[in-house]
Amino acid sequence: MHLLACMLVAAVTLAALGAPGPALGAETPQPGPIYPGLAPDTPMRSWWLLGPFSVKPGATEAPDSDAQKRAFTSDLLSSAGGEADLAPAPGRRLKVGGEERTWRAFQSKSDEVNLAEALGAQDYAAAYAAAVIDAPAETRVLLSIGSDDALKVWLNGKPVHENWVSRSWAQESDLVPVTLAKGTNHLVLKVQNVTGGWGFICRALGPKGASDRLLEAVRGGDPDAVGELLTGGADPNSKDEGGVSAYLAARMAGYEDLAKLLADRGADTKAEPPGLEASVDGLLGSRFKGQSSGAAVLLARDGKVLLRKGYGLANVELGVPVTPETKFRIGSITKQFTAAAILKLQEEGKLSVADKLTKYFPDWPRGDEVTLQHLLTHTSGIHSFTSHSDFMKVVGGPVEPDDVIAYFRNDPYDFGPGERWSYSNSGYFLLGRIVEKVSGKPYGEYLTTTFFQPLGMKDTGVHAYSAILPHEATGYAYEGGTLKKAQNWDMSWAGGAGALYSTVDDLYKWNEALFAGKVLSQESLKAAFTPVSTKQSPGSEENGYGFGWMVSKLRGKQVIGHGGGLNGFVTYAARLPEPKVTVVVLSNAAPAPSGFSPDDTANRMLEACLWKGLAPRTAVSANKQVDPKTYAGLVGRYEVHGLICAVTQEGNHLYGELPGQPRVELVPLSETEFAVRGLEAHILFKRDAKGKATEISMRQGGNTLTARRVEELPDAKIDPAVLDAYVGRYNYGPPGVMTITREGDHLFAQLAGQPKLEIHPVSETEFAWREVVAQITFVKDPSGKVTKAIHQQGGQTIEAPRM
Repeated sequence: MHLLACMLVAAVTLAALGAPGPALGAETPQPGPIYPGLAPDTPMRSWWLLGPFSVKPGATEAPDSDAQKRAFTSDLLSSAGGEADLAPAPGRRLKVGGEERTWRAFQSKSDEVNLAEALGAQDYAAAYAAAVIDAPAETRVLLSIGSDDALKVWLNGKPVHENWVSRSWAQESDLVPVTLAKGTNHLVLKVQNVTGGWGFICRALGPKGASDRLLEAVRGGDPDAVGELLTGGADPNSKDEGGVSAYLAARMAGYEDLAKLLADRGADTKAEPPGLEASVDGLLGSRFKGQSSGAAVLLARDGKVLLRKGYGLANVELGVPVTPETKFRIGSITKQFTAAAILKLQEEGKLSVADKLTKYFPDWPRGDEVTLQHLLTHTSGIHSFTSHSDFMKVVGGPVEPDDVIAYFRNDPYDFGPGERWSYSNSGYFLLGRIVEKVSGKPYGEYLTTTFFQPLGMKDTGVHAYSAILPHEATGYAYEGGTLKKAQNWDMSWAGGAGALYSTVDDLYKWNEALFAGKVLSQESLKAAFTPVSTKQSPGSEENGYGFGWMVSKLRGKQVIGHGGGLNGFVTYAARLPEPKVTVVVLSNAAPAPSGFSPDDTANRMLEACLWKGLAPRTAVSANKQVDPKTYAGLVGRYEVHGLICAVTQEGNHLYGELPGQPRVELVPLSETEFAVRGLEAHILFKRDAKGKATEISMRQGGNTLTARRVEELPDAKIDPAVLDAYVGRYNYGPPGVMTITREGDHLFAQLAGQPKLEIHPVSETEFAWREVVAQITFVKDPSGKVTKAIHQQGGQTIEAPRM
């Protein structure tokens, strides 16, 4: 479970009228995209385009995330008058960075403006799109824009929206209210691409479009968006495809304040829910239409199946539909079966979770410090092998278990055993091998004879690429809104960490038996469902992770479950011990369709079934009494599990971001408490007497993470010529080679297959990362030549000789 893991996005939309421009590349000036008023819910297809502009001109390597973000926040057109003052016209030329650029009219053949088609496919690039709107009178408009990737918007020279995000344009995500002045209005968009697809879709929401978006805003608990949509003409009695109204959606989600808002605007408060199946149809029916991937779902209560259904296609090419009998690879849901096997062997007196790793792997590095309990709870510090730089290159072919272990055996520890929590597939692969060593049976055979056969789980087993499984789902991936076959894994690489396949029916049988005490003893179950604490946060049980199960809460109810994910498949299965409810969602696309996630779908299914018995919650609305000037004391870097959570301020908004995850806006509830919409996450800042935050507590799903402020390391002023001495390659052993490069007055470090990140000078020889708590020191011999680098991170030290 990751706090701050999902980006809250808003969107921007305008309408498309007016004479289309010519195809890109026309030699003579043509009428451009001038819109005489706005047509509600009609995508704008005609634009002036300028670009592309490389994020890092002349660079031979991909720019790091900091460079991409700097390009997004920078005015790329400052030498030509600036982004805010753009005044495009057919054939008008601008001189930017020593090169002449020309505005060209472009008419899209579809609702989406495909910038790869218009300007050429280009990674790490930005482009501008402009249109003129001639409004007959001052008009308030709610714009909706989907972009691939990041987006900025100006109206009449004033910035009205920005969203630094990596996403597909498959869904219009950002809502932006603007007021068009009477007469001529200039709308400008900046779209910045990371990799892959590139483009945007833009329209003005009319009553129908606003109504379509209303349920999404209600379920997201966003009162500001709900208010904007209602003001924009949304019907308060809007319903989804299953017949669930916005009012009922608010009640089911526990947002009584939103239900009251809708009732005050005329919503029917007497309508009854349409039933569980219709409610789920409304959630999933629109997600899996036509030539799409699919999902199978199951919901049961008190031993009775209430819903069991498939949506979409198990095999798109052959048109095979998903059914409840469809077999899916379940990824990390496998971990609870591995944990159950270890606990079963412990009950039989054949091992103990207190055993040292050296008992099973005698010469394992630091193995006498690692217990099986550390492996079960992801607190061993053993580096997860699936994050190796070349993993995706090797995962497609078969491998022997001991060869996988040799693949990560000598990786440096991420931290000392028991010190912290960090998800490690290596630990569970080792546990699967230990099951084999202790039981004397192959992993799959042990699970089959011990669990699957006795419980009647006939459609569960270890996936073998060479075997032909009837009713097996094919894995897909959505890339740039297009469905493709996903990269295939040979599941011999996953072992006890994620090699199983199953069905919704079999996972239901498993949960029914497990929680009825037919699989493990109550003592074992208690241990398995107790969240681990670490030396860093003793007694806090902050991660919500036990032995192969995650423990959280949904509106006051305990939830015990686990998700799974690998290329082509994302899954989730959980149990609410009280009131004895099992929910399973299995799907065959990763990246998944826009707006779909198995755990979110499972929560919506649970709410549709149990909503009257779940605790209410409050929709997150910004406290307008909080002065943005107080944010200055909160801005900074906070360390959690060796990573840096960066809190930044842009204008009157505060944001939080973890490395490799989308930035999310922190919505103020008070001067010290903030929330994240859509995640039910609350961020509490602890301030000192001067108002400066010293630590933050992040609460989500009944779990809490504490992150302490890491003081900024001011960049030392050193002679840039010194940097050349450090450029080169350094041997880090099994993790690979660290390459140090210089770009201007900046030094960058990149471990093979990992992002390139800037390292900042602390002294003439010491440098530090900003994204993680890590430092590198360059060591020179008496002649001044650099001979090695010393890397310190997570209590570990690596001496890396220069190559």
